[in-house]
Amino acid sequence: MKNEKSSRISRDKILLLVTCYLSLVTDAHAMHISEGILPFNWAALWFAVALPFVAYGLYRLKKLSAVDLSFKPLVGLMAAIVFVISCMPIPVPTAGTCSHPGGTAIPAILVGPSISVLVTAVALLIQALFLAHGGLSTWGADIVSMGVMGAFTGFAVFRLLRRFNLSLAVSGFFAGILSDWAIYLTTSVQLASGIRGDEPFTPLFTKIVIAFVPTQLPLGILEGAMTAGMVVLLYKKRPDLLVKMKVLKPEEAI
Repeated sequence: MKNEKSSRISRDKILLLVTCYLSLVTDAHAMHISEGILPFNWAALWFAVALPFVAYGLYRLKKLSAVDLSFKPLVGLMAAIVFVISCMPIPVPTAGTCSHPGGTAIPAILVGPSISVLVTAVALLIQALFLAHGGLSTWGADIVSMGVMGAFTGFAVFRLLRRFNLSLAVSGFFAGILSDWAIYLTTSVQLASGIRGDEPFTPLFTKIVIAFVPTQLPLGILEGAMTAGMVVLLYKKRPDLLVKMKVLKPEEAI
């Protein structure tokens, strides 16, 4: 009887511990926009927006690689860079997603924003399929925020600042930081639009943006530093590559 009572007490303790553990486990936050967060109509809308950009990226890849056989390996390297940089998630509990560097400013500067959208789409698909980062239903939305907005913002900022004769380091830094913040402003729009129901858009959008600030403000600065560092490193080691990609004029590489 004593052994039976002791065994029952042990089982009760184990059950209590398991119950406490389960009560403390929080919801997992998938990287990018989580699977199932967006309603079908919004997910379909973002797919429709992303598709022309991805298609044009494929067209540009075929066109440029036909002229230069070394272009595809360079694009593969850019895809690896985006994949690795964007695989550093920091959960944002109140937003249903994660903060992380985007990495799309670097390929946008080096191989163009259209190609950057394509490599981002590939990186996001691999992450969704094999790492449970983001989702297939939200793939289109993630491409629009990280690929389209991130790439075109980074590219535009870099080219604009270079026209004002700012250095590669300064232009790369602001391209990286503004590209990163553009991604999360777009993500906030996507989340607020998709989950607001009958609620007003602006208050929910504001709450999501504020939720991102503590993580994305420093991450944006980090991404700016990484982008500037990559461009400056290439300038020191392979200025010919920057000339080839029309980042520099030939006389600037001397």
